[in-house]
Amino acid sequence: MNYINKLLKALNQKTVFTYSSWAQQHMFAAGMRKWIANIVPAELLKFKLQDTVSILSTLSQDGIFYKNFPNKIETPNYSDNWGVSANYIEINNRAVAEMTNNICRNGLISTMKLIPAIPPSAKSWANCVILSQIFPNIYGDGYNKPAEEENSIYGIKLNTNYSQNIINFDIINKISADEQFKAFNDLAHFHGLKTGFRTVISADQIKIVQKDGTDIGFDWNNSEHFNIFLNAHIKLINTGFEAIFIDSAKHIGGYDMENYTGVGALPSYEQMQYILHEIRSRTGKTHLSFVGEKSTGDFQRYENLGLTTGTGFIDPIDFHSVKKEAIDYKYSKNYSPGVEISNDNDTGGRSYEERLHRIHNSLFAYEYPSDKLASFMQTEDLFPLRYDTNTHHLMMSNPSYSIDGTPESHWENLFAKDDGREYNKKVAELFSYSLNL
Repeated sequence: MNYINKLLKALNQKTVFTYSSWAQQHMFAAGMRKWIANIVPAELLKFKLQDTVSILSTLSQDGIFYKNFPNKIETPNYSDNWGVSANYIEINNRAVAEMTNNICRNGLISTMKLIPAIPPSAKSWANCVILSQIFPNIYGDGYNKPAEEENSIYGIKLNTNYSQNIINFDIINKISADEQFKAFNDLAHFHGLKTGFRTVISADQIKIVQKDGTDIGFDWNNSEHFNIFLNAHIKLINTGFEAIFIDSAKHIGGYDMENYTGVGALPSYEQMQYILHEIRSRTGKTHLSFVGEKSTGDFQRYENLGLTTGTGFIDPIDFHSVKKEAIDYKYSKNYSPGVEISNDNDTGGRSYEERLHRIHNSLFAYEYPSDKLASFMQTEDLFPLRYDTNTHHLMMSNPSYSIDGTPESHWENLFAKDDGREYNKKVAELFSYSLNL
């Protein structure tokens, strides 16, 4: 089924696309790989989704303009071990959602509109978009709150539907939530991207919704809760996602708990090993990438767990340190550490020059392109945020920056403006040099 057409029809938008002269004017290219840069996100977010698809068709890597979206889209093929060298780019899909007065909605469609501005995968490695939110957050899902009020993305509900912040439930009778995810994944794959999502595993950060609508705390030793967690993640992988970023993964099984900052019990090593095995087995997908937050140190432990890569303690500022790690792990194709350009705990203050330097080292610090380590970026590494917020703040709270109650005003004011545009152009220049390697 053509899920893009189904979504567009549900939105009462056209399914026949026209060549985008705007895309041509803002296009960066590396051979046949094309994307949009030298922009601020509001430019893309204000388009209709049908315009987004027209832009992506104009940027098509095979040089063909598609008046109609193809019925069958394949994920970019980088073999089963693609995850050990991918660039993981986390997009906070809640932060870019439509903020209309105090209502937060349609974060998935907003993220689809940003896809043209995310560099596609390179010749030798994949770029993978990670979505910050999938499941409902515990307090205030579907609403924004003042900037100083907590509305954490790290507290989730299972055994219910997906987040009101993310899915368009106004059209649910025309296209299901799972089909909306399938549309997102098809569009990302069409642009040459892999996709994934963030999940949490700390028991006190998870609630189970019961049949009567009440919530109870999650318990890893409760077999029903365990299976709810497992089945929810299998269901998502079956919509086309290929990677899961696992928060607090380093501490699975009680490892290094003196540095644990999550809340509540974690799964045992054997439980998580079983979960990752079963996701691969039940979906029939051997190419999935499981990424562990701070899963570094005892690399054999993480490889045996079933992880693919993890945010490593590698100094991203030091080109030679990154290169040395790339050389040391060049033959470790089941698990190797990655370079952290920034993470979800980033509280801002880093200069544009330093961010660019970190990105440069993650893209070029190796002996041969096949040696490249994975890297981890946040929304702000492509699209700088306004001066008084940061990545972590937007994970912990959900403010609207609209001055008139409209989504357009929120998008305009969430991100840096002229300096953000110039920075975005410089990031594109770095990627343009790397994509044909």
